[in-house]
Amino acid sequence: MRPFHRPLRPFRRLRPDLASLRWKIAALAAATACLVVAAVGVLVHLWTAQDIRSRAEAQAFNGVYSAMDDYRRTGTLADGAELDPADLPAALRHPADDKRHTAYDGHVDAGANAGPTTWAAQRTGGPGSRVLAVRVNMSNDFHTLRQLDVTMAVASPAALAAAAPLAVYGAGLLARRLRRVSETAGRISAGDLDARTGPTKGRDEVADIAATVDLMADSLGQRLRTERQFTADVAHELRTPVGGLLAAVDLLPPGETEDLLRARVRDLRDLVEDLLEISRLDAGAEQPIRARVPLGAVVSEAVTRTGLDTEVTVAEVIGGEDIGGEVIGGEADAARTVETDPRRLERIVGNLVVNAHRHGDTPVRVTVEGRTVVVRDHGPGFPKDLLLHGPRRFHTGATERGSGHGLGLTIALGQSRLLGAELRLENAPDGGAVATLRLPD
Repeated sequence: MRPFHRPLRPFRRLRPDLASLRWKIAALAAATACLVVAAVGVLVHLWTAQDIRSRAEAQAFNGVYSAMDDYRRTGTLADGAELDPADLPAALRHPADDKRHTAYDGHVDAGANAGPTTWAAQRTGGPGSRVLAVRVNMSNDFHTLRQLDVTMAVASPAALAAAAPLAVYGAGLLARRLRRVSETAGRISAGDLDARTGPTKGRDEVADIAATVDLMADSLGQRLRTERQFTADVAHELRTPVGGLLAAVDLLPPGETEDLLRARVRDLRDLVEDLLEISRLDAGAEQPIRARVPLGAVVSEAVTRTGLDTEVTVAEVIGGEDIGGEVIGGEADAARTVETDPRRLERIVGNLVVNAHRHGDTPVRVTVEGRTVVVRDHGPGFPKDLLLHGPRRFHTGATERGSGHGLGLTIALGQSRLLGAELRLENAPDGGAVATLRLPD
């Protein structure tokens, strides 16, 4: 049961979590995109660098082959070919045979040949002969690679900036669907058994959760309706035999036994009537009959009918000033009367006063001010469980609260909701239970 002093809305507590989920999903998508961009950038860089070297190596290898052919035929060196160049890598200075070999030199020298270079070399004859070498400068290619790296570095944040809103929007769609399910669950937990999520877009896990929540609500509603109908049927069937018992008690001779039986039978009759009233409230069969009545007079009459020693204070509003005490003669403004169902208002006040005497301690005071009725006792106060979960049937909350079937506050809460009023239960700082009924404007 939801707390009686304010609406319980679990989905409002969940909303920050759902909003956080949206940003978490967006952040995860952005982080994943960053990792993908970084991995692709590294792979593209490595692959391009390897491709540049492979093409340079093939170009150098073919250059040595052509230069060696010209040198052996004409004895002259082709353009780009050199014999025993001074800056030839050490790995190619003393080849063991006359086969072609290549080597990469990443050293950067000043001059025309500055930059990474791939060499290819081959001996012109047998062992000890001179070495013919060809170099291929890769500076332009690596400059292009650096430009590609810069372009990817600039394009990646731009792509992420464009993708981030899409990720947030997509995560927001998921969060809104989850919020819809959470709102439905919150309404069900607050007592609205007709709340349903309904069909949701897509056939995914969120749709499965929504369908499960709706199915749970259907099952829960059916069980509660069955239990309420059973309670109403039992109370209705008990009404006749209890009435017969009460009539039979009247035939007993006066005495202690007759008084004891009469009191027990009346308690049983009151219990049956309370159960019937709760059943009608649960079924929504009750409708208030509203009339404009003097609030102070209705409350005083309700307290008088309880037959319990209760102090009543009515603060009337006359000429725009609050005057404490009993009703003072003169014409009061609109705050003196309220439009409500007087019978149900008397029922609420009577139950609160009886509960204060039964479970609290004297003195019990009732204060009427404006549209507010306050009932206070000086007992142990409401138990924490009742303040947290609201009044529950056949549960008084604590041993010190005394005996009773726990239906008085339940009925008062149901009747106040029917009147559109707010019933707040709390404990006074200096001890005692305080019930505040605030009627609507």
